[in-house]
Amino acid sequence: MNHRFITLTFGFLLCSTLGFSQVQPNPNKTKKVNQAKIDSILDGNTVPNKSINPIGDTISAKTLEDNKLASEYDEKWLEELYSNTLFDTIYESIADIRFEAVDLPELPTDTLKMRLQRLSAKTPFNIEYNPGLESVIKSYLKNRRSSMQRLMALSEYYFPLFEKELDNMDVPLEIKYLAIVESALKPRAKSRVGATGLWQFMYPTGKMYGLNVTSYVDERSDPIKSTVAASKYLAKLYEIFGDWDLALAAYNSGPGNVSKAIRRSGGYQNYWNLRPHLPRETAGYLPAFLATMYIFEYAEEHGFKKAVSGYRYMETDTIHVKQTISLDQVSELLELPIEELQFLNPAYKLDIIPFVEGENHTLRLPRHSIGKFVTNEKDIYAYVQSEFDKREKPMPQLFEQENKTTYKVRSGDYLGKVARKYGVRVSDIKKWNGLRSNNLRVGQRLTIYQRGRSTSSSTKSSSSSNNTSITSNTKTYKVQKGDSLWSISKKFPGVSVQNIKDWNDISGTNLKVGTTLKISK
Repeated sequence: MNHRFITLTFGFLLCSTLGFSQVQPNPNKTKKVNQAKIDSILDGNTVPNKSINPIGDTISAKTLEDNKLASEYDEKWLEELYSNTLFDTIYESIADIRFEAVDLPELPTDTLKMRLQRLSAKTPFNIEYNPGLESVIKSYLKNRRSSMQRLMALSEYYFPLFEKELDNMDVPLEIKYLAIVESALKPRAKSRVGATGLWQFMYPTGKMYGLNVTSYVDERSDPIKSTVAASKYLAKLYEIFGDWDLALAAYNSGPGNVSKAIRRSGGYQNYWNLRPHLPRETAGYLPAFLATMYIFEYAEEHGFKKAVSGYRYMETDTIHVKQTISLDQVSELLELPIEELQFLNPAYKLDIIPFVEGENHTLRLPRHSIGKFVTNEKDIYAYVQSEFDKREKPMPQLFEQENKTTYKVRSGDYLGKVARKYGVRVSDIKKWNGLRSNNLRVGQRLTIYQRGRSTSSSTKSSSSSNNTSITSNTKTYKVQKGDSLWSISKKFPGVSVQNIKDWNDISGTNLKVGTTLKISK
């Protein structure tokens, strides 16, 4: 049995050796086998194995290069921002400009070309004639004449302070016209995207250039601080682009959009060549600026009257506040219209100047009122404190329900006008009605509480009762030259300006010499 098994095993090994010896590698034969492939899954037939030449990498086949100049602009701007995020635009849209022919016989094309050439010679801007610019200039002259006249009057106040700050930063003085395009010289102007102030700063851009925004203060609306910030911003943009036209375009739409326009144009750097590649509103931005500059520079030739403003920047000065004070308190004590104080101090959102240790908050006043404030500073702050203490009491203790009246806002009304009508303060009206701004709308109903007076519908009976109530202990005072409600109130301890107004049915602050006033003890 074992002998037979051994014999079979030996035979099997012998056959295997012969089989392996028959398939020894043959170089020629191996080459042929490699050129064909046997498909054992289908039918076992050989399939030609065709060689395929490799195709080059399509990505690396061509080197993609950026525009070197635009790339350098981007790099500089990113260094300025310290991040990869470009801020939103800081302008109000001017996309509604129409570049259509306007018939204006008083301004022939040849005359316009000559004037633009003169203007270009004395400014760093590329002011060249083109039909689009001509249409904007003529459209403004034809359709916006009255608004331009009003802006010229406002510019008498703003332009001197603009020029001072622009000159400090070596920015062209003609940039002052940019504030007209941006905000129409309204310090509290706010665009649909949140850009605020004369120079229309967005919140993050304003923060970046040192403009503080709190519940009480928005320095984007401060004429001087915002102009300093705008000068720094524009100077940086010029440092990046090396061209004032492009700096203005970047100010309007952001530096990123300008560098993209350079790429899309094939590397052009002139604004007029880039204009088709800029955002729609930016395409009309520089023409609007140049048209405004032209009209102001040639105002006399186009029959505009010499600008006369009720305010001059050089006739105002500032005082550092030592205690929180409201503009209506200043209005009452210094006998200044609240609208004048709001115009001179537009950064205070609630018409309240806060006192914060370490922060610089100032009150701007006409020069003729500065001495009066400084001389009576101690008494003014004592009065303000006493008024503040009174306002801490709950509303029911301050005002009786029968003294409440409702006023419906009419066309032409504003808070100062309504306050004078009822002999109350602007800040009170805002507090009573939960108003966060000074804006009113026609038809709006305002709740008014009249101290010491009943509703307007019973003015006569109120006046009669008031006279009766003070008859027994009434003194009289004859108004002398130089007197004011404030100075008279100080002559009678315990008597306030508002008391004198109520007792004598006075709504304003003007006094006539010789008038006899009733003073109750």
